[in-house]
Amino acid sequence: MMTMVIFGAGGKTGSSTVAEAAQRGHRVTPLRSADADITDPQAVARAASGHAVAIAAVAPAEADPGVFFRAAAHGLVAGLQEAGVTRLVWVSIASLLPDASEVPPVDTDGFPAEYRPFSLGHRTAMGTFKASGLQWTAVSPAGDFAPDGAPAVGYALTEVGDLTTRITHADHARALVDLAEQYRLRGAHLGVAPQSPGASGSIAGRAAHR
Repeated sequence: MMTMVIFGAGGKTGSSTVAEAAQRGHRVTPLRSADADITDPQAVARAASGHAVAIAAVAPAEADPGVFFRAAAHGLVAGLQEAGVTRLVWVSIASLLPDASEVPPVDTDGFPAEYRPFSLGHRTAMGTFKASGLQWTAVSPAGDFAPDGAPAVGYALTEVGDLTTRITHADHARALVDLAEQYRLRGAHLGVAPQSPGASGSIAGRAAHR
């Protein structure tokens, strides 16, 4: 059993992760934005104290994405370090994963301008994590979330994005908790994609691992 604090527990990703972690028997502290201001290091430190790992699945409500993600990353790094929590799993976005041509979609000319600030805000946050001493991993769908439905038989972790793929929130949550448990693949941004029947690879996980 592990002790996990989950920021952003009010959203679909956060609530799915809370359910998955609790089902495995972990002691979970679910936090909505009203419970703890993730941009405030002291609030993060109080919330994270006594936990082994933090998972953050947060997004700005109305704030500028660049400002919010910069402040959230600073709040997490400073707050977790004060609380003595070294492990962070951060929910990121697929537009920062390089595609088959090794170029992240956000850096292409055809990327929609209205989505660029949100993606670049996430990039700023990961830069903050890289400069910290945290054992962090960023995890996002390799493409996007699927409509709510039954989880698949497994998932695959990939370092290459594919915006055509879709993963359920339940399968994405399983990947998040797996990585929180195993402390592996640190300092990387990984995408979660459905596992193809019979597929194998060095970066893969099975939903039926328990």
